[in-house]
Amino acid sequence: MSVPALSALRQELARQRLDGFIVPRADEHLGEYVPAAAERLAWLSGFTGSAGLAIVLAETAAVFTDGRYVLQLAEQTDSEAWQRLHITEEPPPTWLAQHAPKKARIGYDPLLISEEGLARYTGAELDMVAVERNPIDAVWTDRPAPPTVPALPHPLAYAGRTSEDKRADVAKLLRDAKQDAAVLTDPASIAWLLNIRGGDVPFTPFALGFALVHADGATDLFMAPEKLPAATRAWLGNTVSVADRHAIGSALDKLAGKTVRVDASGSPVWFAQRLLKAGAVVSSASDPCLLPKACKNATEQQGTRDAHLRDAVAVCRFLHWLSITAPTGQETEMSAAAALLAFRRKVDGFRGESFPAISGAGEHGAIIHYRVTDDSNRAIRPDEVYLIDSGAQYPDGTTDITRTLWTGPGDPPETVRDRVTRVMQGHIAIATAVFPKGVGGAHLDAFARRALWQAGLDYDHGTGHGVGSYLSVHEGPVSISRLARPVPIDTGMILSNEPGFYLPDHYGIRLENLLLVQTADIPGAQKPFLDFETLTLAPFDRRLLQPALMTAQERAWLDAYHARVLRAVGPLLGEAEQAWLAAACAPLG
Repeated sequence: MSVPALSALRQELARQRLDGFIVPRADEHLGEYVPAAAERLAWLSGFTGSAGLAIVLAETAAVFTDGRYVLQLAEQTDSEAWQRLHITEEPPPTWLAQHAPKKARIGYDPLLISEEGLARYTGAELDMVAVERNPIDAVWTDRPAPPTVPALPHPLAYAGRTSEDKRADVAKLLRDAKQDAAVLTDPASIAWLLNIRGGDVPFTPFALGFALVHADGATDLFMAPEKLPAATRAWLGNTVSVADRHAIGSALDKLAGKTVRVDASGSPVWFAQRLLKAGAVVSSASDPCLLPKACKNATEQQGTRDAHLRDAVAVCRFLHWLSITAPTGQETEMSAAAALLAFRRKVDGFRGESFPAISGAGEHGAIIHYRVTDDSNRAIRPDEVYLIDSGAQYPDGTTDITRTLWTGPGDPPETVRDRVTRVMQGHIAIATAVFPKGVGGAHLDAFARRALWQAGLDYDHGTGHGVGSYLSVHEGPVSISRLARPVPIDTGMILSNEPGFYLPDHYGIRLENLLLVQTADIPGAQKPFLDFETLTLAPFDRRLLQPALMTAQERAWLDAYHARVLRAVGPLLGEAEQAWLAAACAPLG
């Protein structure tokens, strides 16, 4: 499919007098998950990862992704048609400068790239051309239609605060910054601000649209009218005006002479370009909803605890089932993922998976964001490492958990136990971290890697990401990563804790819980300190650990965690499942 598609695109580029074209894996909201109509990179190249970009020139083409997807990229793309590159080791602007003639006309869709993203290409002596119509759309003859799933109210029992209160806070922020309005292009921000949810993209309850928030708190929502039933319009109230999403352009034009806040990294550059052309003053600043959305209120915090406990019942039932079936070699990666989904479907409030389950046996576990297909699916064999990374959406919270297991019935090799133990030590280091308020994720990342670094080992992904409240499982602006933005961690944020280790062609290890940031109780502390409350409740595979490699404090933490899992989840399980959980949560000794 990718070679005919590439040929068709090149013909269209020639028709539009373009020497090349940039194809991000993005839609007009620059999010991780996009509707089928926006899967242009997958249609063009065959690569289905959630992070990537392609550059097409007349004689050559390249597709880029990060460390999570490099193996998947190699499997899904044609090496004769594409150069397959690591996006940080060979950045796309560098590649383009080396392969495109000087002054070449390189097209880009201004609705699919941010101002910061576009700026990376401006020093390459190229003529960057904003296209009015994406050339892929001109040749993608069977492109799916845009989604039209209704947007629905998100009740206060889950949201915790009214939309009016949230909009008043944002309006005050705008007034304090002497800004007249803010552009919102992130559907998560719109969902949080207006207390609505939808179903336009896979795995995340988004209703796609745009919004303008004004300094007096009035808000203009631009969304397909058919997605807003009468009950939702009533829920929004009379201070939220509603128009079709295509009306956003004329609304921006009316802001001439106004100072308008636009997120240069999170919004398509089209918005700033349109505002400047209309005579508005563009104030480059972060989305005003990002931080308040990330800092969950008391209702959302209790909701995520409740959701994680219910989710834990499904996960523990799955782990008990797998302990019986895995040694037989009769299950596959797909059947195991399906079994976990079946257990979750029985949980009260289950709305769907928060991302496609990563079910990787043996060598597939080494593909960090492996996605099993009919072609790649294989048996989960006895005596190998199996990695299962999964999550769920509930109206009161979003979950994400990874466990690495030994299938048995034999004992795991000592080398594997050493590697798992070092990852476990990193996990515990993050879980037990106590740090002053104002510290960012980049400061904590090394804690998770220390035990691996001591053995000359590492992993090619961040240690943690933010998680939403019945929103995106990958939420900014905070992460635990060497590349994290300089945004302080704060009370109420939910972060993942997922160090790992991957031996290509052999196995992958990742151990993940979600954490809730809390104020640390330190008598006599000179200033505010923070620590983490672990939300996820499921046992780790003790067979894969070497207790002698762990400190007494590390062993005590793990024993206490397992005792908590047994107390909380055990009474909610059947008799056989309880017996299994008691054995799985036994002290290390």
